[in-house]
Amino acid sequence: MTGGIADVLGKAWRVWRAEGWAGLTSRFDAIRNSPDYNKWIRQFDTLDDTRRVQLRKTAEKIPCAPLISVVMPTYNPDLRWLAQAIESVRTQIYPHWELCIADDASTDPRVRPSLERYARADHRIRVAFRDRNGHISAASNTALAMANGEWVALLDHDDLLAEDALLRVAQVIRSWPNCRLIYSDEDKVDARNTRADAYFKCDWNPELFESQNMFSHLGVYYRSLVVEIGGFREGFEGAQDYDLALRCVERIRTDQIVHIPRVLYHWRVHRKSTARALESKPYAQDAGRRALTEHFERLGIAARVELSGNGYRVRYALPERCPLVTLIIPTRNGETLLRQCVGSILEKTTYRPYEILVVDNGSDEPGCLAYLRQLSKDTRVRVMRDEGPFNYSALNNAAVRAARGEVIGLVNNDVEVISRDWLDEMVSHALRPSVGAVGAKLLFPNDTVQHAGVVLGIGGVAAHMHRGLPREHRGYFERAGLVQAYSAVTAACLVVRKAVYEEVGGLNETDLRVAFNDVDFCLRARAAGYRNVWTPYAELYHHESATRGTEDTDEKRERFAREACYMREQWGALLLADPAYNPNLSVVHSDFRLAWPPRVSEVATGKLQT
Repeated sequence: MTGGIADVLGKAWRVWRAEGWAGLTSRFDAIRNSPDYNKWIRQFDTLDDTRRVQLRKTAEKIPCAPLISVVMPTYNPDLRWLAQAIESVRTQIYPHWELCIADDASTDPRVRPSLERYARADHRIRVAFRDRNGHISAASNTALAMANGEWVALLDHDDLLAEDALLRVAQVIRSWPNCRLIYSDEDKVDARNTRADAYFKCDWNPELFESQNMFSHLGVYYRSLVVEIGGFREGFEGAQDYDLALRCVERIRTDQIVHIPRVLYHWRVHRKSTARALESKPYAQDAGRRALTEHFERLGIAARVELSGNGYRVRYALPERCPLVTLIIPTRNGETLLRQCVGSILEKTTYRPYEILVVDNGSDEPGCLAYLRQLSKDTRVRVMRDEGPFNYSALNNAAVRAARGEVIGLVNNDVEVISRDWLDEMVSHALRPSVGAVGAKLLFPNDTVQHAGVVLGIGGVAAHMHRGLPREHRGYFERAGLVQAYSAVTAACLVVRKAVYEEVGGLNETDLRVAFNDVDFCLRARAAGYRNVWTPYAELYHHESATRGTEDTDEKRERFAREACYMREQWGALLLADPAYNPNLSVVHSDFRLAWPPRVSEVATGKLQT
């Protein structure tokens, strides 16, 4: 879309040609594990004595400072790491906390004296010693039973809290009185306490949460809510915190879940921890799958949960009688591409019923005209003629008015179906009442990613994420391989209920004739209360701009500039703070690299500003 994206793609292409997919993949992985993160920490995430004094003064001014109970189950811990975990609580800048430790009948004789010494040294530390080992859910409930705080924060016995973690939480609690769940960004820490692999998360994203436990680390819960649902459930060990969060989410509104875009939790990496890989504890993956399955059963939603990489895939059931889908394909000439597009739909699409509505915008090539006449004889295809000047928005709006389907699919004439169940997958999401537009995973012909969701603000307006990534690579913390909500998806392949399309006014054919009309449409759907969902399980090739071409004339460049200006004027505030992204990540590049500097300003009134 912009020069920045072209630069990223150009670099990726040079790496791919020189080193192949393995080279490109290793370069992408290097972004997450780059030494630059250590430099970034020193520059933007390190407290000196002056800042500590300032933050302590801030803590003193918090009205009716809430007591936060830190809940820690423990069993045969490494005593070095246990000590560091406890000290990370004791050195909190925010003083209004209590640490509730439940030892699950450790067999190491050194554990009890160590915990007793801490309890004697600080009256805010309380310890319960269980008579028999009951595993992590039972131990967590024992620790929870000791909690007196209005809020509960979870901490593993070998992990660390950032110094300002509980202060940031307390500020959120007082700024959002109705919040009930709070989570933060996180990173990993090794045996030498070297930090790496930061996960800068998006704001609350139900679809991503159903695909991975993005809530954990640091997870903070309103204690009454946790008590109401019965605390941790035994039988879900390894995913007990995921199960807890799922049951809490069922009882509250999405606007009661707050994300703090700061690294407040450091997850210890060692041989036996899931911080290294979920494969180290396969029972945890299965427990998470069962927790998700029961979650949907409680909500009365027909869905099947499967493992997918280090996350989960939720297959929403289609109704017994599926609605008609109208697939709208605007075209002008380009017979070869149109044949490929329509042919791949007719040959591979398993979903039924559907119709194809080809909108011919003034084709004049004999071969294309002959093909359109041939298509018009197929009962599955209709052809509309539109002689007006090219206006992508107007062409689609007119076609939607003529569509017979309850569901609309906007399809570029330069896409080609790969996965046979692509439409089943997209419609299964589009029929969900809370969902607006649904986007697909689009690939370049060389099997690298062209579209895996759209993030606002990159390059000035918006850009496709994970562009140039190898097809099988799962991207930044699995986000190229998991279903999730984005603020926008591309209309090169977009499925939406016709009622939603009409409700939000369709595409803007006055101000956005060619560019950004899909982004604008998605943002209006979002403003109307719908979530826009991207799925990696609907795969198609996209021979990008093969028929319309690039912005290579003065007239096209002027038109593009006007449309970009409209987007900035219309959506300026949102473009600066996309909730599907993170202010610690770059708006120059589309590969989730760090922002220099981050766009998180200091807390002033208690509400995080971005």
